Parts: sequence; structure tokens; C-alpha cells
Amino acid sequence: MHSAALAEMGLAQEWTYEAIEVSPEDFEGLVRSLPEQGFRGVNVTIPHKVAALSIADEASEAAREIGAANTLGFADGLIAAENTDAAAIAEALPYAPRGARALVLGAGGSARAAVWALREAGAEVNVWNRTSAKAEALADEMGVGLDPRDPEIVVNATAVGLEAATGVQPLSERGEPDLKPFPVFDDGLKAEVVMDLVYGSRETDLIEAARAAGAATVDGLEILARQGAASLRLWTGMEPPLGTMRRAARESE
Repeated sequence: MHSAALAEMGLAQEWTYEAIEVSPEDFEGLVRSLPEQGFRGVNVTIPHKVAALSIADEASEAAREIGAANTLGFADGLIAAENTDAAAIAEALPYAPRGARALVLGAGGSARAAVWALREAGAEVNVWNRTSAKAEALADEMGVGLDPRDPEIVVNATAVGLEAATGVQPLSERGEPDLKPFPVFDDGLKAEVVMDLVYGSRETDLIEAARAAGAATVDGLEILARQGAASLRLWTGMEPPLGTMRRAARESE
């Protein structure tokens, strides 16, 4: 996805994008060694997002308030932290959520980004998690609610659906979409917009069920492409080709 964008931006001869696996114990040492190796920045995934923020010299408002960073930039001898997940979530919505009731499913790092993005955009945000204590802690910290009833916008920031999205058995062979892991939908899924941050080679059951119910849907690959584009924008100072990144993300799954 990034490689396709760099090629279209005319940077393929100067820039490369590569994966680096690192343990939590070695994370800080690796990151601090990257600028001298010529790296301009990195994307950070679980379980390093909190650590990424802690070692940064400066951080955006989003990264600070979310408490996690998924993007680091290296310039002028400093490490700068950003959270592009939040921007991707807000920008992918089909309409401005100001005044809308929004429900975020989950209480981890991605959920924090979703809650922050929706709250900052003016939505009335509530949180639900299978472990209620975690939902309560997140809601209290970020100043949002815990009422899951009648949401207009739903964002799934849990890992539910990952196995089906990356599995080999299509939904047509498994029958109806399985929403049992989400008891908040026992009376039906009635939201206007459903976003699922999970992505894989197949659509999740939540996305399938939402589409069948007539909701507008945003899948995890759209969020992946948008947050990747935001990272490239920070590193290069150029506008990335979102359409190219979107197509590359879908073709790679």
C-alpha cells in the first residue's frame, strides 16, 4: 500500500517502506537507532502504541489525549508522535457526526482513538465493552457515557470478527452473520452507520449484517488506507494518492 503510493508520488527511488518486528523490550532502543539509519518515521502497531508515545519528544494533541501513538516522525533530532487512527476514523464517516449518538465497542487503544475522534467531532459518545470495568474506566477518563441504546453510529474497535475476516470459510457457508459476541444488538442492528476497524480478506459479519439492515458501512481496509495516507503526509509533506492506497490495500488481502 505504501510502496504503491510512493511510486505514484515519484519517491520510489528515494523512499522504501518495510516491516520490522521487535519485542517490547527492544522497542525503544530500535526506535532511537532508526533516524541515524536514514528513517524518516515509522508506523507502530500493537503492542507498542503506548510505548511509542512515552518515548516521543513531542506529541500531537490527539496522541496525548488518546494516550497512544501509531505514527512516529524523525526530524531535527526529535521524535514526534501522532495518532493517525483518529483522523482516519473521523474522515471515513459519511457525514459529520455532530449531535449524533455514537457507540464505540471496545476499550483498548483503537477504541480510545475512536472515542476521541467522535467526541472531538461533536458526537454524543458512549462505550460498551464485554468487560464492563474497562468500559467504565475509559468512559470516565474521556468524559463520555455508557448508554448503548439507539446509536446512530457504531464503531467496532474490538478484535471480534478477525477470525472470520481472515479465515477460509465464507459467510455463505457459515449461514447468517454472527452478532452473538455483541449482546448490545440482541434486539437488532439499527444504526445508520456501522464502522468496523477489523479487516481481512473477507468482510466481517458485523459489516455484512449492517449492510443487510440498510446501514452505511465503513470497513477496516478503508481505515487502514486513510491512516496510512495520513502517515505518509506527515513524513513527506506531500499529498498521498488515497485511491491508490485503498486499491492496494484491498488487492493485498
